[in-house]
Amino acid sequence: MKSVQLLGYGGNEALRVNQVPVPEPGAGQLLVKVMAAGVNPVDYKIRDGKLKPILPLRFPQTLGGELAGVVEKLGPGVSGFNVGESIFARVDKQQMGAFAEYAVVDAAHAARMPSNLSFEEAAGIPLAGLTAWQCLFEVLKLQPKQKILIHAGGGGVGGLAIQFAKNAGAYVATTASPAAKAVVEAYGADEIINYREEKFETVLSDYDHVLDTVGDDTLLRSFGVIKKGHTVVSVAGVPEPQTAKDIDKGLLIKSIFWAISSKIRKAAKKAGVHYRYLFMHPDGKQLSEIAKLIEEGKVKAKVDRVFDLEKATEAFSYLETGHAKGKVILRVRSGRI
Repeated sequence: MKSVQLLGYGGNEALRVNQVPVPEPGAGQLLVKVMAAGVNPVDYKIRDGKLKPILPLRFPQTLGGELAGVVEKLGPGVSGFNVGESIFARVDKQQMGAFAEYAVVDAAHAARMPSNLSFEEAAGIPLAGLTAWQCLFEVLKLQPKQKILIHAGGGGVGGLAIQFAKNAGAYVATTASPAAKAVVEAYGADEIINYREEKFETVLSDYDHVLDTVGDDTLLRSFGVIKKGHTVVSVAGVPEPQTAKDIDKGLLIKSIFWAISSKIRKAAKKAGVHYRYLFMHPDGKQLSEIAKLIEEGKVKAKVDRVFDLEKATEAFSYLETGHAKGKVILRVRSGRI
């Protein structure tokens, strides 16, 4: 089968489309005929070696963290799925493998694909969807009528987070470029800050939560927007010590996270607020909840551009420009099954 593999840490020159054996599902796993796979910033961070301390690789490594496809075979002990069903999933972080014609997925990480989505649309949901879901409901514990600022609402995580938050009854402000204004309005944002012309911290105050998807100065400025004692959660900042526990890492990684997050934690403490970083974890049950919202028409998927599997390097390059409005997808096979 065809597989997009990383031969070693580096740039796009380290990527190759190789022929590899079709994997065999183990206990509790599904073999999936991949129809489409989502490309995400974490993929080029893995390629570059930026996640090497917490995600060391053995090369060659097939990349890809989310997919949509059809169940080809059930591993021992699997129940709740049938051969021929359309599913979508966030694959195990240590295993990866979505950028291929076939992939093995833990059944606990998969969910039935929303019937009203194409494979390309569905493939872009798991990673961003679970990230947004876990930020809002696991970390922030968002409640109806609370006010939340979601940065970069035109992006993959931000766009889904706006829709989840509105469905939960929250008041949502977001930062967006003028080009993304219509998109975030369609998602239901109550207040839109044009970050090119306004500083959000001078416009917004007394918010219950912030979900940061930008990092750097945007993250630091976010501490001035929320109530004392409340939380800013980021997926673009740096991990803090609690994150090591979340991902089952030991004292060494905890010490590294303590050191690299020192500046951010000090700024949060000075502002009287809390800072958390999220490493999303695969969860088929949460993905099923998201699928239900999509089928009910309460959440919409947005695809920016689709590339064929053989054009993976072009997909990476396009995503790295930062201009995508919606998800970037690799098409592995055409059509619906």
